[in-house]
Amino acid sequence: MSVQTAGNMPGAPQQQIQLPLSKAWEISLKSIRIRLGRSLITASGILLGIAFFSSVRTVTLFPIKAAGPAAIAEQSRHSFLAIMALLVCFVGIMNSMLMSVTERFREIGTMKCLGALDGFIVTLFIIEAGLMGVLGSAFGWLFGMLIMLLAHLAGGGAHDVNGAFFSGAAIQGVQAEIIGIVMTLVASIPTAVRAAKMPPAAALRSEV
Repeated sequence: MSVQTAGNMPGAPQQQIQLPLSKAWEISLKSIRIRLGRSLITASGILLGIAFFSSVRTVTLFPIKAAGPAAIAEQSRHSFLAIMALLVCFVGIMNSMLMSVTERFREIGTMKCLGALDGFIVTLFIIEAGLMGVLGSAFGWLFGMLIMLLAHLAGGGAHDVNGAFFSGAAIQGVQAEIIGIVMTLVASIPTAVRAAKMPPAAALRSEV
């Protein structure tokens, strides 16, 4: 733990505390447990968005029956659906993270009054968002892939499920995980930075 002097700024604490990363992990995990309902809502937004993306991408692993211009049109439609799925997912994540940060203004103000640095507060939100991004993306990819796989098997496409399919699904799983984590962090970091830079008095006066 390190201590920094805030200087002679009016209203600023004379000493600001930089806690170790392990403490940030501990506080973040505790916050997720306390706000389990809110965390599940945020994670479900990530899960559903990535599940939609995964289902669209999984379809591309199966042979396209059409040929020529029809095949190109089918691939373009899949790409468009995948992009729309990611946009919907991003908007949902941003909204959930915005509400999550906003409802904790008083908590942020209290931590700043006790000497917490802005960087430490942002780190807390990055850890929380990262954990939800990892779990939501993993389960979303698995859910979307399994749904389309079962639908394809039900349609008599068992012969298309082979080693190439599973290797392609694994690659898409890694892609979905990376995309989900990046979107979660991009959606949450600006809001967390804005909240962390609020004056402690203003954060404590918040009625949210």
